[in-house]
Amino acid sequence: MLIEAVKTDYRTADIDPPTRALLDVCVKLTLTPAAMEETDIEELRGHDFSDEAIHDAVQVTAYFNYINRVCDGLGVDLEEWMVQGKSKKG
Repeated sequence: MLIEAVKTDYRTADIDPPTRALLDVCVKLTLTPAAMEETDIEELRGHDFSDEAIHDAVQVTAYFNYINRVCDGLGVDLEEWMVQGKSKKG
């Protein structure tokens, strides 16, 4: 199943090159933000991502990283549904 393959390792999942490039940038922004370069953005533009789409991806990635760090810093426990990897709706 594609979702499981992406969750396990998106780099080996059967996804298209633009999606893989976008995920590469999101991972880089998460793990090594100081290493981000203009070439990362240019690569996304080369896959026909608009500046708005790139902006949205960076904003969402940064927001999730921010919230995770706030929760870690405050010792916030995950909800049980999050631990089980389910959605809040079930």
